[in-house]
Amino acid sequence: MKPITVLLADDHTIVREGLRALLEMEADIQVVGEAGDGRQAVRMAMKFQPDVIVMDIAMPLLNGLEATRQIRTSLPAAKVIILSAYSDDEYIEHVTLVGAAGYLIKQTSAHILSKAIRDVQQGNVFFSPSIAERLNDLHPDSPDRGRAIKKRGITLTSRQVEVLQLIAEGKANKQIARELGISIKTVEKHRQLLMKKLNLHDTAGVTRYAIAAGIIESHVQVTVV
Repeated sequence: MKPITVLLADDHTIVREGLRALLEMEADIQVVGEAGDGRQAVRMAMKFQPDVIVMDIAMPLLNGLEATRQIRTSLPAAKVIILSAYSDDEYIEHVTLVGAAGYLIKQTSAHILSKAIRDVQQGNVFFSPSIAERLNDLHPDSPDRGRAIKKRGITLTSRQVEVLQLIAEGKANKQIARELGISIKTVEKHRQLLMKKLNLHDTAGVTRYAIAAGIIESHVQVTVV
């Protein structure tokens, strides 16, 4: 029987190595790659086309939520399981919006992670019990938690989310241009449009918005003044 292929995405090497060691004990699961940031996760997903991606949320350059959205857009058959230390309502809401098939907290046992990988590969959704309970509270009438929720508020494009995260991480326009492969003028235009769209006036405001929207986690940005 063909094993379930898995890509691991987490910015902590020790976490990836631990997950790989645990999953490689399962005869029907094969880890095909590891990514240390969201942008690398997208590239590796395109390259290896794994059955399941286990994705952290807080990663540099591109967060796990936006990486999930981009992967699901290009590879609709890919199943993404979010594995995060955080279970705030804001993150749970965004996970369902980007089309993740599961959400596990990092206190989850290896047995549960393996079960989640097998379940989502079969087309099911899988959430930690505490997450499932919160989802029921947030959307009691939703028959399909991952696909029946309408996004509220302001909608940003994938590129705008990328620029927003890099601004919130303290990157200068030149650094953002180099990272995204676009001109500094284009970055400046994206920055101006974001400020106007979100009614923000400085970088601190952008950072606070990014944290509140679940685009970055609060510990990613060192200081907001």
